[in-house]
Amino acid sequence: QLLRRLRHENHLNPGSRDEHLLKKRNVPQEESLEDSDVDADFKAQNVTLEAILQNATSDNPVVQLSAVQAARKLLSSDRNPPIDDLIKSGILPILVKCLERDDNPSLQFEAAWALTNIASGTSAQTQAVVQSNAVPLFLRLLHSPHQNVCEQAVWALGNIIGDGPQCRDYVISLGVVKPLLSFINPSIPITFLRNVTWVIVNLCRNKDPPPPMETVQEILPALCVLIYHTDINILVDTVWALSYLTDGGNEQIQMVIDSGVVPFLVPLLSHQEVKVQTAALRAVGNIVTGTDEQTQVVLNCDVLSHFPNLLSHPKEKINKVRHIMSSSCYFSFYVSFLTVSLFLLLLVCFS
Repeated sequence: QLLRRLRHENHLNPGSRDEHLLKKRNVPQEESLEDSDVDADFKAQNVTLEAILQNATSDNPVVQLSAVQAARKLLSSDRNPPIDDLIKSGILPILVKCLERDDNPSLQFEAAWALTNIASGTSAQTQAVVQSNAVPLFLRLLHSPHQNVCEQAVWALGNIIGDGPQCRDYVISLGVVKPLLSFINPSIPITFLRNVTWVIVNLCRNKDPPPPMETVQEILPALCVLIYHTDINILVDTVWALSYLTDGGNEQIQMVIDSGVVPFLVPLLSHQEVKVQTAALRAVGNIVTGTDEQTQVVLNCDVLSHFPNLLSHPKEKINKVRHIMSSSCYFSFYVSFLTVSLFLLLLVCFS
């Protein structure tokens, strides 16, 4: 009970997590999913929003595509893109309408990219995209025969889901989980899989309220597959997803245990990449704040064998626990020792 009280009184600081765990991500020009050059007419002049708006509704497909490309250029080439100006211009309904154009996948892609970057902004800006009825169309694009369109739709949905539990549950209610998880297969490009895994992390975020239990049950088998991945970004995101799920109370902890992933999670405490260790420490630390039976599952995975490396870790914040441990109270039962030790590790890692 001491550990449970300490955990309640000492919330871990989310601000210390790595940038790759951002809830929302902008698509910068230099990291675009497709090399689509803006039409020469738009590149050669300082295009006004009025001109973009007018040409984005043109019956000429070349002119329309160039206008939508110009809009997404504005949204991806500047550190402070004019998102509010574009929203106020009235372009959102036009971009959303472009998502319906199955006859023009390049237009769908450019519009989805622009909307992705609008949704990467403030909550109000994300809500503007949601209120424009873009989400059902993004979900429809998950079934597009064009992979770049699918990937851009995934990215957009990730930004919307990352806005908070209300948006998360709205997108879940429209059926995002099954088509999202269907992308996890051996043929998927690594960049695409990274985006899919990041969206899964966002689906697992927030515990007020936590994601629906049915959603957790759907996601866990995918995490059990992804935890074997050799790509560090995918592995880190996978373990963070597990850490979010295990932070949702004993019922979710038990679901994670029942998935069979814990024996593969615990060894990551000794992973050579500190980002993986940090995420694993958080997840394992959450599990040992559950019931004694749940803590025993971690002990059965030989978690104590990883403590020497953790206590002598070169990372300063992890190494600090050695000094905290030396002045901590003596516990007669090794379960108490384990839970308090992991909790102290978590405090110094996330303070």
